Amino acid sequence: MTSVFPDVNSKQIVKVIEQLGFEFIRQSGSSHAIYYRVSDKRRTTIPVHGNKSLKRKTIRSICKDVDISLEELKKLL
Repeated sequence: MTSVFPDVNSKQIVKVIEQLGFEFIRQSGSSHAIYYRVSDKRRTTIPVHGNKSLKRKTIRSICKDVDISLEELKKLL
């Protein structure tokens, strides 16, 4: 049985959201990057913890923030 959630780290998520038109705005502390898309004024926060995999709830939250489904995320990876 395969997992619905892809095993991704922050670098992979950043590549995907940059493809979707998000731009890096600022770093919050040393471990969270804030990305923003001007066209629809959406914002998301990506935790940056090296090569650690992101948790399922974090992946779900990022997908909700950028308005994509898990299937779309898998295609963009």
